[in-house]
This record gives sequence, C-alpha cells and structure tokens, in this order.
Amino acid sequence: MPPAPVPFRLSAATGLHRGDRSYQQDQVEIMLHPRVPGSVFGIVADGMGGKSGGRKAADQVMLTARQIFERFVPQQDDAADMLRQVVQEAHLMIKLTAITAEEEPHSTLAAFCIGPGLECDVIHAGDSRVYHFRGAEMMQRTIDHSFVQRLIDEGKLSEDAANSHPQANLLTGCLGTHAEPPIAPWHIERLEYGDTLLACSDGLWHYFTPKEIGAILHTLPPREASEMLVGKARQRARGGGDNLSLALARVDPLP
Repeated sequence: MPPAPVPFRLSAATGLHRGDRSYQQDQVEIMLHPRVPGSVFGIVADGMGGKSGGRKAADQVMLTARQIFERFVPQQDDAADMLRQVVQEAHLMIKLTAITAEEEPHSTLAAFCIGPGLECDVIHAGDSRVYHFRGAEMMQRTIDHSFVQRLIDEGKLSEDAANSHPQANLLTGCLGTHAEPPIAPWHIERLEYGDTLLACSDGLWHYFTPKEIGAILHTLPPREASEMLVGKARQRARGGGDNLSLALARVDPLP
C-alpha cells in the first residue's frame, strides 16, 4: 500500500531574466497537475543555437513536458518513466525542428516532479541543474554533462577553477544533438517539511556557492528567494550575464 498522505503545503516560484543577451532562450515553468492536487512539475530549459534556434528548442521542451505531464496519472504511473519520456520525446521533437530550420537548435533540461505523497523524481541533461536542499543544507545536486565536469571527475580541475575555465560552456550531452541525450534520474523517497527543490540554468548557478543558495532559500519565502537569486546573479554578472531561469518548490506544514 502507498504511504498515507501527509498534510503539507507546496509553495513555488519561477524566475526568468534575459540577462545581457539580445535574445531570451531560456524557458521555465511550474505545472500543477490538472487532476491531482499536490502533484507539481518544475522544469527549466536553456536553449542554444542561432538567433531563434535556442528559443525553438526550449519551447519544444516545454510543449512536450506539458503534454506528457497532462497524461500522467501520479497514483498509477511511474514518475521516473514520465521524466525519461519527456527527455526522449523533447530530444526527438528538437531534431525534427532542426530538419526544417537552418539553425542548430539544442537545449538543456532540468526537471523535478513532486508527487502527492511527497515522493520526488529528478532528471536533467546538459548543465542546467536541480538542487535538493533540506533547510539551508544541500542534500544533493545533479552532475553536469559538460567538458569541465569531466575534467573535475578525472581530478584535472577543481570546482572553483571550472567556473572560469574557457570551455566552461562546452556540453558533453544535451537535447537535439546527433547523440542520444544522457538520462540520469534520481529519486527522493519522501521530502520533509523545509525541503526545497531548485531547477536552474547555468546563467543562475554560475554566480553562487551551494551554501549561498541554501541560505537564501531557507531564509526567504519562494517568491522573495527567487527575486533575490535573480537580482544577485544580475549584480554579480557585471553586465556580462547569460539568460537565467529558475523554478523552485518548497514543502511546508499546513498552517
């Protein structure tokens, strides 16, 4: 039998900013399940390629996610399978878009799905991340599919040096390329009161340590935390910032 539902409140927020780029190629959304209260899907897509190619790719990710999540039945279907399907179908749709366009549309993806029993599944492709915080402490985060992450894994580069590496933007996996997208899901058995899930693009996480993010998420309600993260990232970018996006959801006890 599934565990009895616990009384909780989910509060969520999104943030989106063009940064100092000419075009907005990030997309972000928090989706509430149309039929099941307490089921929430947060997703970020960082598009790449040409003037409009990246935006088309990110739009395809959102459209695919929306359609698949609407068909998803939380009490019956497996959330990890649903997230895998989003990655695979969005990848295919972006490749089909590329056939009819001159640009090379690609996109990252970072997503979390919280179920009505507070179980949570996460998936990502590329260097957009999902963080899981308990209070101010980071419990886990996704590992980037990037060239610098490979160097970190091989012990050739430190995490601090990776941020300023000249090839920091080079990805080893994402959606829309010739290679199949990486699929690296993880599962959280049950979220607790005070837990926060944060999905964000590299235009945001690049400017923070996990400790800083945790302190902001723990101290402020989601809407204010979102505004603070976007504002600080813009300040620290000093006029050279990328598009940035975030989706966050926090579990609180019912008042």
